[in-house]
Amino acid sequence: MGSRLKAKVYGIVQGVGYRAFVCRHARALGVKGYVRNLYDGSVEVVAEGPEEILRFFLKALRTGPLRARIEEVQVEWQNAEGSFTGFEPRW
Repeated sequence: MGSRLKAKVYGIVQGVGYRAFVCRHARALGVKGYVRNLYDGSVEVVAEGPEEILRFFLKALRTGPLRARIEEVQVEWQNAEGSFTGFEPRW
């Protein structure tokens, strides 16, 4: 079924187009899941797909758009649950 990547991204990641950046990359790679801003100023990303694709996606998460400044990415790997039909921003 694939893998599930749960990432929490810290730094300057809100108000800089980070969620739109993540959505574009996820959709281009065929990754399913969501991205959302959290109240502590971080961004949460949950994505499912083949592990090798998710590892490539993770590199994009660590880079971010031009105005973002990524300080830390906490990563947790799980088995995919198959509960997503696409990739979307959430609030």
